[in-house]
Amino acid sequence: MHNTGRDRLRSAQSQFSPETTYLNTATHGLTPRTALLELERHLRSVGAGRFSPAEADPGIAAARGAYARLTGVPVERVAIGSHASQFVGTIAASLPPGSEVLTAAREFSSVVHPFLAREPHGVRVREVPLDRLADEVGPGTALVAVSAVQSSDGAVAPVEDLLEACAHHGARLMLDTTQAGWLPLPLERVDYTVCSTYKWLLGPRGSAFLTATAEALAGLGPLAANWYAAADPWNSLYGGPLELADGARRLDLAPVWFSWVGLAPALELVEEVGLETVREHDAGLGDRLLTALDLPPAGSAIVSLAVSEDLSRKVAEAGIAASTRAGRLRVSFHLYNTEEEVDRLVKVLTS
Repeated sequence: MHNTGRDRLRSAQSQFSPETTYLNTATHGLTPRTALLELERHLRSVGAGRFSPAEADPGIAAARGAYARLTGVPVERVAIGSHASQFVGTIAASLPPGSEVLTAAREFSSVVHPFLAREPHGVRVREVPLDRLADEVGPGTALVAVSAVQSSDGAVAPVEDLLEACAHHGARLMLDTTQAGWLPLPLERVDYTVCSTYKWLLGPRGSAFLTATAEALAGLGPLAANWYAAADPWNSLYGGPLELADGARRLDLAPVWFSWVGLAPALELVEEVGLETVREHDAGLGDRLLTALDLPPAGSAIVSLAVSEDLSRKVAEAGIAASTRAGRLRVSFHLYNTEEEVDRLVKVLTS
């Protein structure tokens, strides 16, 4: 039995077998062994002609339940889809003409583009610096849309300040938590959240969630109504009538089965470790790197560094997987990373 956070973390680390120093979860998370086994079983079943689509339903239900537990949101207020931007588009389509959407400058496109696409329909998008976002909420703001953690540099949004400002001015708040799977957040209090699971939640690409408060959910209708959003999906494959499921399930998008069969064990692994333990570990590694480089700690699992192209190339040549975003070296840490890997990166950067 693993009683402490450190024990649970060490046990979880045994699920991974990276062949590089992998510091790139902000691009794609590593797949744990339990999820790989499910994916391999699924592919063998498909290849042998033994796969039946209904067999995927229990795994999807398990993933939905695990995500509900991780976020603290009731399962009946969790919808499934393929990409966060699809759900952002659903939210954008619910806004009446004249609505102001406030977002952070240089926000990730999946958050802002669906609203920009509604500008011909009278939606107005206003971009302001992240650290000014809560101050800029006003009586004319209908929605604040922002990533809980910025993709480019790991900056953490002031969620509590945003909740307070939105409540004061009668605006709604939408958080994209795709880059925040390492960070405990009060999602049960946030009007809308969207999340693609292939980064910090360690799932395959092609699975995503939406959550909403009961009040906010009531104002959303399906943008792409389909058989999986029906009250009785397997008896809703042909023709009408349109009989949608209750709660958030009416917003479900038909699942990409490959992307869901391995998701439940991945989510359950994160759940077993515990988000607070994950946060302490991931952000601790980020701050270890910054401190070693004589930079102030930021409390984030994503670190953005101004380095030369030559130095970025040396990082790659050293077998360290990272990425370049907004002209800077971006490294990101998750539960499978270690202090020794941080020190290896520091040695390359300072040699």
